[in-house]
Amino acid sequence: MSGTEHRKPTAHVVVGYSPHEGFVAVQLSPPPAEYVWYDRQAEHRKERFGPGNGYQQWLAVDVATGAVWFGDTDWRTREEGYAEGLPGLRRCEAGDGALPSPAVLVHPLTHRTTDGDGTSTWRFFTAEELHALARRTLPTVQRVVDSLHRVGPAGDLEWSAEAATAWADLEQACRYSCDATGAVTWAEPRTSRVRGTRVEVAEFLARNPELCDPSWSTATDAELDAYAAYEPPSGYGGVPGRMCAPANVRIEEGYTFYGHRAALYAFRAAACGDRTPVEAGAWFRGSEAGRASWEAARVAGASLADAPDCVLGHLADTFRTAAEEDGVVLTGLNAYLWRQRAEERAAVDETLAATGEELERLEEMVKELRRARNTVLTRVLNWTDGRGDEEIGRLAAMSPTAVAEWRERLTASPSGHPE
Repeated sequence: MSGTEHRKPTAHVVVGYSPHEGFVAVQLSPPPAEYVWYDRQAEHRKERFGPGNGYQQWLAVDVATGAVWFGDTDWRTREEGYAEGLPGLRRCEAGDGALPSPAVLVHPLTHRTTDGDGTSTWRFFTAEELHALARRTLPTVQRVVDSLHRVGPAGDLEWSAEAATAWADLEQACRYSCDATGAVTWAEPRTSRVRGTRVEVAEFLARNPELCDPSWSTATDAELDAYAAYEPPSGYGGVPGRMCAPANVRIEEGYTFYGHRAALYAFRAAACGDRTPVEAGAWFRGSEAGRASWEAARVAGASLADAPDCVLGHLADTFRTAAEEDGVVLTGLNAYLWRQRAEERAAVDETLAATGEELERLEEMVKELRRARNTVLTRVLNWTDGRGDEEIGRLAAMSPTAVAEWRERLTASPSGHPE
């Protein structure tokens, strides 16, 4: 689905969590029975639950590796803070899109039950019972692991409709009942069909090809990721929402979409065929063909800063052809070339600014030197020692005509200083 092949791991119970290992990694510590109670008649809500009601046993799954383990929280912590003792996110916190790394999901187990008379009872499980549960869930965990989307070269995890369905089956398999002897009986594992309201984005694209954006074929990973992460103020987000917004198409409410990034990556992979999508900058810098193509396209002494749009367009066509011969499809090529030109032009702007600043500094210095020279020139002319304009001009680096004009202004000025 992602256009990239990834090896899928096998579901397994983590070492140290089995009876023959003596449960070396498990130290369950449930609260004493006298701390676990529920009083519906209590006047204040906080007085209805015993201090031990915050205790929580859980089943954890690393969906990236298939690892399964179990444990519990500290019952002495407040009920609203028990999530801090969990090794990962609950399903409701993980959302329906990309999964974080590490991709650990936790299912808190139910302990309290109510009989027909409304009497509450609690059942905390032993390590053996939790191990039996973990073993029973392995096939369902494997379904989750196998059906998750693995996107891009790093194999980033993303929910699929099948994986979300399998996780719901996993939660159902964690339900229990007790027989007459008090022995725990876990719910029978099931394999549910994906509901019609759970829709793969790839299927949505196939049903609505007219809404697809051709630019996806050569978009960079970052551009595809940004498209998949679309979040409007209201309505559907992700790829379907982004597709339908400009087309003014409304999707009926009640659906959940899965595999946004995976669908876009698969769309690009299909468009590229047997060629590999590679970001333009990486190809130019990291491949011999890319470096050779860049050098061949450059005219000696030329700069992209001076290239008009039509020249950049011609260069883009040239690079696409070279990349095709190299067996790759360049993604983000136009943006890369325009960005390179913008950077080179920015460097020219910096040079211009620096030159202007230096010129302004030098011009101010020349003004000061001129004022100093004129002051000295006035003194010399006031001496009237018989030297001519040509001789004084040589000393002042001025023409004889300029010295003569200065002498006339000096003579005409009542103050003895030319204006």
